[in-house]
Formats: sequence, structure tokens, C-alpha cells
Amino acid sequence: MVKKTYTYAVGKRKSASARIRLFAGKGENLVNDIPAEKYFPREVDKIILRRPLELTEATGKYYFTARVTGGGKNAQLEALVHGVSRAFSKAGKEKFRASLKKAGLLTRDSRIRQRRMVGTGGKARRAKQSPKR
Repeated sequence: MVKKTYTYAVGKRKSASARIRLFAGKGENLVNDIPAEKYFPREVDKIILRRPLELTEATGKYYFTARVTGGGKNAQLEALVHGVSRAFSKAGKEKFRASLKKAGLLTRDSRIRQRRMVGTGGKARRAKQSPKR
């Protein structure tokens, strides 16, 4: 078996993380060993997924495999897009980085779930009910 060279990158969003392997050439985009179009079946998801490939004009020239864990489907999709964008940035520094940066795909969205606070009745922002009426 011939070892293929790839560019490795990690993308994150909320509690989801995506480990990306970006290959040069033609191939099928796989997410957790399932075709990306089946893993993210909604039409909106497919548009979001194609965005980094279209911005870099690499639709037929590159393909990726991804291992995605944690979070929900939407966070996983955003982590995947972040990881693919990072991989393109690593693969061709000057070519891809400017267009991806301008589109905001290289920025890590740092918003995560707020931790539970002590004395709030079980939730992060909930206040305990006042006994006085």
C-alpha cells in the first residue's frame, strides 16, 4: 500500500473537534468514514461545507478525510470547516490564506457553554426564586 502525503489540521467549535487530513488529487470527502454529503445531508450544510473549497478554487484538486467528535451536528460542521480552512492555510501559505482569512474561516469561534454556577439552582444564569411575594 502506498502512503499518501497529507496536510494535517484540527478545527474546533464549542465542544466539537475535527481532525482533518487534506490530500492533493481527486477523491471523496469522508467524515468518520461516511461521505460528507451523507453525514451532513441538509442543503444548507452542503453549502457551508463547500465554502472553503470554493474560496480556494480547489474543488477537484483536493479532498479530505475527517474524524469528528463531540458537540452536535452543527458544531461538528463548523469545526470541520474550520479544520479544512486551516489545512488549506498550511498547504499553500500565500495562495489560500488571504481569501480564507477575509471570509473569516480561519478564526476560531471561542464561544463555549458557560459552566454551572454555585447557588443558582442548577443552571449557569438562572437565579434562585425569591421567597418574598
